[in-house]
Amino acid sequence: MPSNAPIGVFDSGVGGLSVLREIRQLLPHESLLYVADSGHVPYGEKSPEYIRERCMVIIEHLLAQGAKALVLACNTATAAAGAELRERYPQLPIVGMEPAVKPAAAATRSGVVGVLATTGTLKSAKFAALLDRFASDVRVITQPCPGLVECIEAGELQAPATRQLLQGYVAPLLAEGCDTLILGCTHYPFLRPLLHELVPESITLIDTGAAVARQLQRLLIQDDLLATAPVQPTRYWSSGDTAQLCRVLPILLGEKAEVLSL
Repeated sequence: MPSNAPIGVFDSGVGGLSVLREIRQLLPHESLLYVADSGHVPYGEKSPEYIRERCMVIIEHLLAQGAKALVLACNTATAAAGAELRERYPQLPIVGMEPAVKPAAAATRSGVVGVLATTGTLKSAKFAALLDRFASDVRVITQPCPGLVECIEAGELQAPATRQLLQGYVAPLLAEGCDTLILGCTHYPFLRPLLHELVPESITLIDTGAAVARQLQRLLIQDDLLATAPVQPTRYWSSGDTAQLCRVLPILLGEKAEVLSL
């Protein structure tokens, strides 16, 4: 695999762009491909079988574009399909996501950690295993957040409806004494500015985008796949409304780009 080949990043929608942003920051010489599976968003309410099937379709597309590595920029997809995909594509460096239970358990002072995530992530065996491994000494309160992903997909980061929804999800966690909140879905980092308005300054917000970028860097170094050629512009695909992704790219990433249909 040529080291100057691109890296494929995908998510059920636009959430993975928060991870793509972290990859760009850490690995500015890497060329990137991004697939938003917006025709099938949100994954959080779908069956694991359905999600695995979608992951295969997207990965085959990214491999056809010459991807040298893959980033599953979606907690739900990683929980449902990560292990199977690594088995199926042993030749590929594959990096997945998981809610930041370990760093949150280390960061909390009150001993109470809140998790904002999709229903699919919170129900997964992978999430249960994370709690077993890293959260035995802290109290973890989970909060499924139906509707938030759709607000972010629409680019409505500061809309009154988004604020009301987020306020309703965060309030019970704060009432229980949480001082650390895990953003357990890749869409949610785009709500950080709004969250900062809704929660006290003393609350720590944790997501795993930067950790995923570091893991990707480690795997690329290990396989001697770091790019050396000039970076190519990011290429985008959507399985949903391409015009919609074109419209939200400037809101989420501050850039305009062509979006092709998947």
